[in-house]
Amino acid sequence: MTGLYLDAYSGISGDMFLGALLDLGVPHDHLAGELEKLALPGWRLEGERVEQHGVNGTRARVHLVDVPQPHRHLSDIREIIQSSSLSSRIQEGALGVFDRLAHAEARVHGTGVEEVHFHEVGAVDAIVDIVGACIGLQYLGVSGFTCSPLPLGTGFVRAAHGTLPVPAPATLEILTASGAAVLPGQGEGEMVTPTGAALVAHFGRFKDTAVLHPVKIGYGFGTRALPWPNALRAVLTKEQPRPALETDTVTLLECNVDDMSAEIFPYVIERLLERGALDAWTTPGTMKKGRPAAVLSVLVNTGDEERFADILLRETTTLGVRYIPWRRFKADREMCTVHTQWGEVRVKLKLLDGEVADAAPEYEDCARLAREHDVPLRAVYEAAANAARQP
Repeated sequence: MTGLYLDAYSGISGDMFLGALLDLGVPHDHLAGELEKLALPGWRLEGERVEQHGVNGTRARVHLVDVPQPHRHLSDIREIIQSSSLSSRIQEGALGVFDRLAHAEARVHGTGVEEVHFHEVGAVDAIVDIVGACIGLQYLGVSGFTCSPLPLGTGFVRAAHGTLPVPAPATLEILTASGAAVLPGQGEGEMVTPTGAALVAHFGRFKDTAVLHPVKIGYGFGTRALPWPNALRAVLTKEQPRPALETDTVTLLECNVDDMSAEIFPYVIERLLERGALDAWTTPGTMKKGRPAAVLSVLVNTGDEERFADILLRETTTLGVRYIPWRRFKADREMCTVHTQWGEVRVKLKLLDGEVADAAPEYEDCARLAREHDVPLRAVYEAAANAARQP
């Protein structure tokens, strides 16, 4: 199984990561061709060879042409990505990275996620860097990577909101929420950008790697001059440096509700999932004096507790929300589209050791085809599941 290790001794930015992927062998033509599936005018990608202090590598540059580029909200970026013909895996990865950026900016500026104006991180070059990174990872057959501790740097950086301390507030928010391993004060200037932090937070893990079996090394160079090669060193490995089952930390929020109409629960659960909850459900319970009740449970990413607690307090009659961190084991998952005799169905694949262990067709797709062709829902569901299990 192919793995990837990032030696971020000079930090990480979106263009450094993209340059490292190009240096590892992702073809420029493939990358540019996939990126052209985005309805995003006004840019050109260049990969140039760079030598610093005797070390050779690749610098990725996004050149902007004379096309007006508006400030964009998260909804605008979602539309650009979801309306493309990129694979579902690439779309999900890119949207996940931008979601982390949006929530960090919202926390810093005290606004709602959908109100955030993307300046630096929403610019064309950042969209290209993030989507391009997802394209490169898929090409290399890598679903994630391990990363060295990140140097936070010192000093100040110019941004759309003025002069900000290093690391930029959004960068520090992202790294804090993800539990990243950092090296405070190491390096001069901005060593980790918000885009780089979001890529690491979404795809990376910070675990001790006792054994690596290197296959290829790539260097993605940044634009600043440092006393050493200013590059992100990416090591492609023969084996993924992780345990058989991946683990992560999430947070469980719960509240007891015994004085609300049962009709409201489906709406609240739907709203929670739309806002990015990992899962939500109810469990029957009995309160004091024998009153029937429901325990509403929500599973969220670490760092999102307050946002979802606010939804529960506003949308239900509960007076309090409790929460606790949970550790969990996770199977790999992947979305694919299969063809049945009635039409196409999206299927979520459960992967163990790289093999398909289970397939769950999307209910809405199956229900739509069942209605259109007047066939049993179960027949469409089973046909899609069987098609997904085929090698």
